[in-house]
Amino acid sequence: MTTTTTHTVPESGLTGLTAAELARKIHSREVTSREVTQAHLDRIGETNEAINSFLHVSAEEALAAADDVDKRLDAGEAPASPLAGVPLALKDVFTTTDAPTTAGSRMLEGWVSPYDATVTKKIRAAGIPILGKTNMDEFAMGSSTENSAFGPTRNPYDLDRTPGGSGGGSSAALSSGQAPLAIGTDTGGSIRQPAALTNTVGVKPTYGTVSRYGLIACASSLDQGGPTARTVLDTALLHEVIAGHDRFDATSVPRPVAPVVEAAHEGSTGDLKGVRVGVVKQFDREGWQPGVLENFHASVEQLRSQGAEIVEVDCPHFDDALAAYYLILPCEVSSNLARFDGMRYGLRSGDDGTRSADDVMALSRAEGFGPEVKRRIILGTYALSVGYYDAYYLQAQRVRTLIARDFEQAFGQVDVLVAPTTPSTAFKLGEKISDPLAMYNFDLCTLPLNLAGLAGMSVPAGFASDTNLPVGLQIMAPAFGDDRLYRVGGAFEAGRK
Repeated sequence: MTTTTTHTVPESGLTGLTAAELARKIHSREVTSREVTQAHLDRIGETNEAINSFLHVSAEEALAAADDVDKRLDAGEAPASPLAGVPLALKDVFTTTDAPTTAGSRMLEGWVSPYDATVTKKIRAAGIPILGKTNMDEFAMGSSTENSAFGPTRNPYDLDRTPGGSGGGSSAALSSGQAPLAIGTDTGGSIRQPAALTNTVGVKPTYGTVSRYGLIACASSLDQGGPTARTVLDTALLHEVIAGHDRFDATSVPRPVAPVVEAAHEGSTGDLKGVRVGVVKQFDREGWQPGVLENFHASVEQLRSQGAEIVEVDCPHFDDALAAYYLILPCEVSSNLARFDGMRYGLRSGDDGTRSADDVMALSRAEGFGPEVKRRIILGTYALSVGYYDAYYLQAQRVRTLIARDFEQAFGQVDVLVAPTTPSTAFKLGEKISDPLAMYNFDLCTLPLNLAGLAGMSVPAGFASDTNLPVGLQIMAPAFGDDRLYRVGGAFEAGRK
């Protein structure tokens, strides 16, 4: 295997610093936000042709936002947030009024939203310049970012390999030094899985704690926006910016944001005495990549050496999670994507004045959607059809309930659960794209959490001995226990230094 290191994070310069370090320098006026933002825009210019992590770069808008931060700080105003002035990459599934939102699809190519997503608004209010919109699998459907209509994103650790999906663009932007912060979405692992493959940190918050208003839906009961960064503390700082109740989102939960930054600082001591860590029996399987399993076992031993009590946990219905997920998700996709018909907005094809509305809708959808999106729409429509609804969709929802009960019983025994984030390290581009089942199996470790709506993190766990590629440790916590992720993740990160 040939590993490419040209595009990994620089060890010096502004693009090699953490978000917390950059914030300290900006707020103390050692550097300006414009200097930091320009350095990252330069990095994007140097590397994006090779990596294809950004679909749209908002250079003028980002520099204008940076200048506003600098003006306010020079005037003696307090920073709008702990991350004010630190630039960010935004997954191209959150609406923005000053940049296209495509969701990685030809169906929305060039479309500019009339409103900002709530997450976008929170980022702007926090004084965080948005560098641009990152590449993704079309409508967040995929595990490799190869389903993007605008070409695949490449892994900065080996340009012949995937950075994961659907949010590969955001994670590749982080690991290549193009951005110190990024936002992703996680429907079945689309934040955590790319984080594992790119040596970054990715968090799926508890469902309902980060607003989905303005997030183009894939599967509404599963989708959740979340923070990604290169350290646990940076991720926590961004988490506190984007989380919170939103009256525009009917699924938003009206309760305080978990103290994730405080937990990250607590974890940085490396002390895990009194913490019970459950190892999920179903996620320690023969047949998975030996280097990943070797790394996982070493990670568990590290947690034990830091004072954690290790307990094996049995979650028997996790074995049925893949089947349940790939029934529930396509059903929701079939419903959510019905609005993209070429008539109201988006791509319109074949409208020459002679065709009926039905013909125009059929031609627009045929041209606008890629193969994976079409596959999931067809599967979902079939499962929801008369005669199959009870046998497929309702049965899958019953399995979902059993999986949630497994989690509930497990968290009655332990504080957090751990597992490998992925069954293998990054695979080569093209290796699984023609085999949907192989691609779906790559999400085995991450998707049970989404079915239950709980919180999860992938934290860098070193490199697999058999491929020399990044591996992630997945940490799982109960609903609204997001701070537990940062306590354990921060301690694990500290123990690796």
